[in-house]
Amino acid sequence: RIATAGSVDDGKSTLIGRLLYDSKAIYDDVLDSAEQHGRRQSAEYFNLALLTDGLKAEREQGITIDVAYRYFSTPRRKFILADTPGHVQYTRNMVTGASTADVALIIVDARHGVVEQSRRHAVIGALLGIRHVVVCINKMDLVGYRQDTFDGIEKEYREFLSQLNVTPQFVIPASAKLGDNIAKVSSNLSWYIGPTVLDSLAKFSSKSLGVEEPLRFPIQDVYKFDARRILAGRITAGSLKVGDQVVFSPSNKTAVVQTVEAFNIESPPTQAHAGQSVGITLDEQIFVERGEIVSHEGSIPLVSKSFRANLFWLGQRPLEMKKSYLVRLGTREVECQVLAIHRIVDANDLSLASQDTKTSVQRNEVADITIQA
Repeated sequence: RIATAGSVDDGKSTLIGRLLYDSKAIYDDVLDSAEQHGRRQSAEYFNLALLTDGLKAEREQGITIDVAYRYFSTPRRKFILADTPGHVQYTRNMVTGASTADVALIIVDARHGVVEQSRRHAVIGALLGIRHVVVCINKMDLVGYRQDTFDGIEKEYREFLSQLNVTPQFVIPASAKLGDNIAKVSSNLSWYIGPTVLDSLAKFSSKSLGVEEPLRFPIQDVYKFDARRILAGRITAGSLKVGDQVVFSPSNKTAVVQTVEAFNIESPPTQAHAGQSVGITLDEQIFVERGEIVSHEGSIPLVSKSFRANLFWLGQRPLEMKKSYLVRLGTREVECQVLAIHRIVDANDLSLASQDTKTSVQRNEVADITIQA
């Protein structure tokens, strides 16, 4: 799963279009529609961005608004690409696309270098825990394929990412429009020795399902079948099996797993692991409800009414202290308040913003806060 990132007009949609086009992963009707739209616009060349920008407003205005997911494969592996918006107004949509990604593909326009959105999207990726990063310096054809231009941008961006404890595995010069170093090696960039964008993406492994991690099983609902009470949900980490002694947090009740239940399976399973949606029955009829977290006795989660968090605020209105909000953990949702705003970080240069007033967090600001439920 790959999410693009970067500023407006850096060429994210064009780059994805090029990947799809060169890997022959485009349906004929989509290709025909894009070509017809290009002819109506009197385009001098086939606009690859039209292969991902499907909304009418996106095609008319030439910007990405919503997240577009595109699927393609090579003989080595399958990919899910999320084409995310670059405009600051649609940062919320970018977060949506990046929230499930294994890899961040950050695109930088060689003409403009590292700009505010290039930095902001890197901060978002770091907050979301994305550690596999590929940086593509796009539109190298518009700067004469100059190596010194590439080297300067690479140095600046690496220094910024290092402050986020992120090291890009590859920094690649390319031209998505002309296909240089996207899926094929370019003779125009003979001074670059390294993989193409497509080759670099094939080198990463996807996220682990978390089977080896401590058990975390949020209860989604409790169902009554005959005399059985089945606790159903999706295991987010770890595994469980019949006979396990489990603890329910935050109630701290304990029980033994009597059976593991699953739909559309002839013989009931005896165990389940992360990523599976299952039900369990217990050896005794204790009262538990939606929102409880199931874990093993030796690795129960920390239970607290307050916690400290790094937060990227997306609300139209500022986040304010002492105001009531909802916080969700798994399937549990409770009211909360912001107890303290310790610092606000400028996503552009990672410096601390003015700390004179710490009573609110503005839209698209990163803050270090304490929340009390």
